[in-house]
Amino acid sequence: MAERITGHTELIGLFAYPIRHSNSPAMHNEAFAYLGLDYAYLAFEVDNSTLEDAIRGFRAMKLVGANVSMPNKTVVGKYLDKLSPAAELCGAVNTIVNENGVLTGHITDGIGFMQALKDNDIDVIGKKMTIVGAGGAATAVEIQAALDGVKEISIFNPHDKFWDNAEKTVRKINERTSCRAVLYDLDDKDRLRAEMADSYLFVNGTGVGMKPLEGLSVVPDESYFRPELIVVDIPYSPLETKMRAMAKKAGCKTMNGMGMMLFQGAAAFKLWTGKDMPIEHMKEVLHIRYDD
Repeated sequence: MAERITGHTELIGLFAYPIRHSNSPAMHNEAFAYLGLDYAYLAFEVDNSTLEDAIRGFRAMKLVGANVSMPNKTVVGKYLDKLSPAAELCGAVNTIVNENGVLTGHITDGIGFMQALKDNDIDVIGKKMTIVGAGGAATAVEIQAALDGVKEISIFNPHDKFWDNAEKTVRKINERTSCRAVLYDLDDKDRLRAEMADSYLFVNGTGVGMKPLEGLSVVPDESYFRPELIVVDIPYSPLETKMRAMAKKAGCKTMNGMGMMLFQGAAAFKLWTGKDMPIEHMKEVLHIRYDD
């Protein structure tokens, strides 16, 4: 890293809290070095209370771009100049691009999720999926899945600050796509069991399972899983969440969040640099295995 930092090196940031566990800096900096690009990617612990100041700093220091993660994805848009059509539809941003002083928010999470499924030989098109979550990442997954041709999506969420967003997401999917979406209360465990029972794919689209919620699970126990169900955890740190451990024990094919992290990062990388991320090289260097 030191030998390739120059007076011309462009900075790209990551704004989230907590964030020290993130693999994104290692991924992007390795890709920059591999392709000989003069960029550096750094993580900054920024939450909603400091986000506006961070965006001001972004403008002042003329960063090329940034990623945005929890808890900032659904908040950062109001501090930007423009939103991409997908970001506007999702109501969330995970990537910012600085185009001559104009900050545009994009969302690449859904693209990354669907590409990771394809890369792992999982075909949910025309089938039913059940997902827990209504925050920025979950919404992006739900919208992209519907746009790509998933037949039915059952969305579960508690009655928290994201409930209204979940209702909006269901309306958008039902009005603008051919997919049928239904929203349920996560506290209704009988309904959760029933929806999982006839789904092809189950997704934890929340931060439950990763810091500071490691050791917790959105699914109460192993009895909710059946061997034919494919189970995906968006969290990737730690890789072995409580939920995935239960699903594996029940005989399910499972997938961690590393693939989504890689492919959403690749989409952001292309927006910032105009170059394709070297995917196979990144898998090898970062030891990315979907079922670890």
